[in-house]
Amino acid sequence: MTLKEIALKYKYSIGLILLFVLIENVSFIIEPTFFGKLLDSLINHFYDHETADYIYPLVIWIIVYLINVIGGTLHRLFNGIIYSRMYANIAIEVVLDSECREDQFSKMLVRAELVKEYITFFKERLPEVMWQLSATAGAIIALFFYDYRIALVCLTVIIPIAYINNLNRENVIILQKDIHDNQEELFHLIESRDTSKITHFYKSTITPKTKIARWNAFGYSTVKILLIVIFIAVLFICVDVDKFTTGKIYSIVAYLWTFIASTDYLPELMESLASVKDLNVRFSTEGRT
Repeated sequence: MTLKEIALKYKYSIGLILLFVLIENVSFIIEPTFFGKLLDSLINHFYDHETADYIYPLVIWIIVYLINVIGGTLHRLFNGIIYSRMYANIAIEVVLDSECREDQFSKMLVRAELVKEYITFFKERLPEVMWQLSATAGAIIALFFYDYRIALVCLTVIIPIAYINNLNRENVIILQKDIHDNQEELFHLIESRDTSKITHFYKSTITPKTKIARWNAFGYSTVKILLIVIFIAVLFICVDVDKFTTGKIYSIVAYLWTFIASTDYLPELMESLASVKDLNVRFSTEGRT
């Protein structure tokens, strides 16, 4: 069973969870704008008690904040309910399919365990993908309304970031294949009770995982260094603050940090995508044999 087959079979359940994720993300993205307006209203109210109204901005911000809380709550609630059932059902299918092909019992158990990587992708990585896309796009779009120069700098930095992470993914795919090959031999080696082979197995898992860690570290550090460009650009742009109120400055900084924070998920996301791609090849190839 491949990732596409799982997605089609459980599309309504996965879609429900992603709907709550989207609600949570969108409300989180727009929240700094309304909080910035609330901040300006409170400052104006402090200096001009008669004319400045802060109640309406306060109510709007509270509504947006509560929408974010509701989306996040339902997302986490249904995550546990739906994906635990998905794992059980898919693992049973994999075991029955292996039994029909008369696979070794050890291989059957390993394949059932590998299903967890699919569930991890849907449960953790897919929401991270949505957060990555919504945070990046939402922050850049919002920044265009405050200062197009900051948004253009962010857009420019995306190109090398995308290249670096694609390079990372291509290298990790090869290493993930080695890890999965080793996992398929684990139960078989334990059944043999040959401690020397078992020892060699565990030592053989060190190298690919170490290389993956190096690629992840390289991708993370390179992206963070590139983001210095944004900090420097924003520093010079925001020196001229005549047209920016306190609330607008807060909103700009909040969107900037949202854009930067969204890149933190990239190394683990690339590793998970590489792992799932290898599993797709592994399971689909076996299905045709």
